Amino acid sequence: MTAPKPGSTDAYSMILDAIDVGIYRPGDRLVESELADRFGVSRTPVREALQRLETQSLLARDGRSLIVASLDHNQMAELYVVRGALEGLAARLAARHATAEEVRVLREMVEADDALKDRPAALARANRRFHRQIHLASHNRFLVQQLDLVHRSMALMATSSLAVEGRGAIAQAEHDEIVRRIEARDEDGADAALRTHISVAFMTRLKQEAAQSQEAEE
Repeated sequence: MTAPKPGSTDAYSMILDAIDVGIYRPGDRLVESELADRFGVSRTPVREALQRLETQSLLARDGRSLIVASLDHNQMAELYVVRGALEGLAARLAARHATAEEVRVLREMVEADDALKDRPAALARANRRFHRQIHLASHNRFLVQQLDLVHRSMALMATSSLAVEGRGAIAQAEHDEIVRRIEARDEDGADAALRTHISVAFMTRLKQEAAQSQEAEE
């Protein structure tokens, strides 16, 4: 396989980051010339980046246009199954391999993020950082790569489960439990705590989806 050109890689990362932070949401149309202007690059690397994102199913065709893809109910369910398994493994390996410094960083993240319980957008960003830190603490590069792909796909969901009233405080309590298990080097407990965290997040999304469907019918 031919490695992406440096300019293409940069454009790819910038577009991916823009999707991840919500600048571009599911259904938004991505125009090559507009992206080139926004990111200050030529149209060729943008075109290559868009082709790469389409291949990864992060973009979809709408006629002749490319739009940010969205996940249907079944795709969301499938994604959460994979995420739960991989995140649980990451927590298990973090409990086994994380350095004392990495564990301390996780604890400080939880303590700092408590101030964001009622700020869903900020908490969502902090949540991504927290999970990423656990992935890195697993010290397994192949697992980190797979979780990167999973989290890119998570960006295709139109809303964050942390926007649901009360979910921020619950998620923070779950994060605290995950870190407690990692601190104790409890591999089974860390795995179970993170799987539970993902399961609760999935149930929250299902309730969101049901509520939105009901509103649309009314």
